[in-house]
Amino acid sequence: MPTGTHFEYSQRFTQQVSSVMPKQNKKHQTRTKSTLAERADRHLLYEQAVQCAESEVDFIDETYRKLRGRKAQRLREDFCGTANVCCEWVRRGNKRTAVGVDLDPEVLAWGREHRIATLTPAQAARVRLTEADVLQAATDPVDIVLAMNFSYWLLQDRATLLAYFRKVREQLDRDGVFFLDCYGGYDAHREIEEPREIGSGKKAFTYILDQADFNPITHQVTCHIHFEFRDGSRLDKAFSYTWRLWTLPEIQDLLAEAGFSKVTVYWQGWDDDGEADGDFQPALSADADAGWICYLSAEK
Repeated sequence: MPTGTHFEYSQRFTQQVSSVMPKQNKKHQTRTKSTLAERADRHLLYEQAVQCAESEVDFIDETYRKLRGRKAQRLREDFCGTANVCCEWVRRGNKRTAVGVDLDPEVLAWGREHRIATLTPAQAARVRLTEADVLQAATDPVDIVLAMNFSYWLLQDRATLLAYFRKVREQLDRDGVFFLDCYGGYDAHREIEEPREIGSGKKAFTYILDQADFNPITHQVTCHIHFEFRDGSRLDKAFSYTWRLWTLPEIQDLLAEAGFSKVTVYWQGWDDDGEADGDFQPALSADADAGWICYLSAEK
């Protein structure tokens, strides 16, 4: 996850100014109540709004068992961020291990303090976080490699993405499976803001995905994530990404070229109210919706 948000800069600036400002007499001092945006933890907000580690692990756990006839034990999470999925993985079995790989030392430190610290000592001992480029990181063979939240789209040219897929295949055991996700639809080609209410009551906030720029020639996309709070305060550009909008055919072709033996697309169904039901099943065709999300598995 990117670092250097406006909120963090503001904090540093405030600390610097307060250190040089003359102290006032206490009776003349006034206390300014901080806003919800100023008190917010952007990583926690991201997890609540964007990521559901439980459902991701449910999907890869069940799908791997269907594909291989056994439970997976060893996971590698690329672009792992806070390592939330790694922690959920080891909670589900006392023989399970997880390796998280990410370039950002700040988010890895947050994950150690706020996620790995919540594990039991035995569970924490089975998680290893590595600050490294996913194109270079070498780990022991694993059953599953995971690249979710479209993180691999940061690799924006064909040669680099192919090299990454080949690297993933090398890190998998002989019957390993690579899981990743993808999004698309005709709204994916637009400059658009999509607000969504998260939570309820005092903990409610608004998550805003801002697709600020799209280049149809290169498919380069710039996205920001903003958060708004019930006191009217706002955390702008809590996260910013510039990536390529890869298409499903491109991704499938590259996975095949990287040497994976079989690639499957899993499409989400709909409930009676027309809402996504969270049940992803293998699919060969789908409706041309305005926006969709799918999973893929690539078998070694």
